[in-house]
Amino acid sequence: MSDRTTDRKGEAPAEARGVSRRDFFKLTGATAGAAVATGAAAKGGRSQAFAQAANDAADPSPDAPIHKRPWWVREVDEPTTEIDWGEKVRISERDQTVRGPGLAGYVGEARVEHIGEISAENKIERIRADEPGYRLRDWALNAANGQGSRVPMSFIGPQTVDSPDDLGVPRWEGTPSENANMVRAALRHMGAATVGFVELDEDTTEKLLYSQDPDGKMVEIEDVEEAYEDDDKRVIPSTARWVIVYTVQMSEETMRLSPAPIGGQTTGIAYARFTQIQAMMQEFMHGIGWQCLGESTINALGISPAFGVMAGLGEMGRFNRMITPEFGPMVRVFKLVTDLPLEPTKPIDAGIQEFCKSCALCAEACPSDSLSYEPEPFWEPVGEWNNFGHKAWFENAVTCMEYWRTGPGTNCGICFSVCPYAKKDETFMHTLVKGVSARTGLFNGMFTAMDQAFGYGEGRDPDEWWNLDLPEYGIDTQRTATVQA
Repeated sequence: MSDRTTDRKGEAPAEARGVSRRDFFKLTGATAGAAVATGAAAKGGRSQAFAQAANDAADPSPDAPIHKRPWWVREVDEPTTEIDWGEKVRISERDQTVRGPGLAGYVGEARVEHIGEISAENKIERIRADEPGYRLRDWALNAANGQGSRVPMSFIGPQTVDSPDDLGVPRWEGTPSENANMVRAALRHMGAATVGFVELDEDTTEKLLYSQDPDGKMVEIEDVEEAYEDDDKRVIPSTARWVIVYTVQMSEETMRLSPAPIGGQTTGIAYARFTQIQAMMQEFMHGIGWQCLGESTINALGISPAFGVMAGLGEMGRFNRMITPEFGPMVRVFKLVTDLPLEPTKPIDAGIQEFCKSCALCAEACPSDSLSYEPEPFWEPVGEWNNFGHKAWFENAVTCMEYWRTGPGTNCGICFSVCPYAKKDETFMHTLVKGVSARTGLFNGMFTAMDQAFGYGEGRDPDEWWNLDLPEYGIDTQRTATVQA
């Protein structure tokens, strides 16, 4: 495979890649201007926003959100992804996507079987060759973190704790705002990174639910009091109108080792944590007297990135995945459906999708050429695996999946690791770049060039990772913490 940090495929986007002397001084001026705005708490709208943020952190009101977004993240009425709800329909996760049996519908059963044989042979050959990044211990970690800590997933939930009816007491009652804060606090304590809420609407957001789950059961909405499932379907009560959307943070340190097994297990350990979080949240909601319907299998119930965008957790990026202001793409997104009234959170505009228009690092790094170089997102899907009715940089999921299985034998992740938004905010400059990009695209091409110049997208020696001293799960849980007096 070519050097994914230096080789360039196709033509570069229109914006300049190099950092000229003139641009450098422009950036210096922007840095100085941001510093002045930060210090002048009594002057102008932006400095007032800084002052208000400081006041909110020092004296939070009962209805204030627990986690406050960076100052440059704006709430908007409509997401930055353009949507034509009239064209949208619910899709089948089982038959239309390439994650399960759907792949055979695009390439044929024989090809799927052949891909499986290639994957198994490659794995054994690499272990026997003691190839760095694909040694026995790397594969063992990949398998352990993807499976070892999972608990059984359930649409209804375990329901093993006492409910209010069991205790002979009324169920919890609160305002939608109070309920939202309570759910956010519980989920953050259980391990979620960010949390948002979407209210289901028959003409819009309800279309983001799957028509069919990965195991073949249909997902229906019926006028019933209690959710249920049988051999053919899972039924959501018509009174369950709120979707809880949350992210689980992933480790940048391991994802940078993609596509080796240590990089691949980054998503596996996030999914393992998700299954525990989901079960705990379902039990919590059962304990206060409300229904909480979850994913029966991985990628079930609804389109997670779409719900994440509608809940304001992030924006859609060039590689057709959600990118967050706090962690970039280094998250997995999950959802729960409940009848507990929740105050919806709004979509955001943090300049992320706009940045993607002038940055194509993920497309350049993609070893299967599955990502688009188009300067603007587009309406026409690449294949039936793409959901239509919105503008996106649609990917070729078939060539992507074939590379997963015939190349590294893992779930790749290179596009995640090279994304400029995937870098930790370890310096003031990182935060400044995000803030400037959120307000103007003038420097976006230069910021991409700087990301390359400083080597942020470069992979690491997989053997080196085993000697790193990293925090739990390899993540920094303080990046969304709000300091309170």
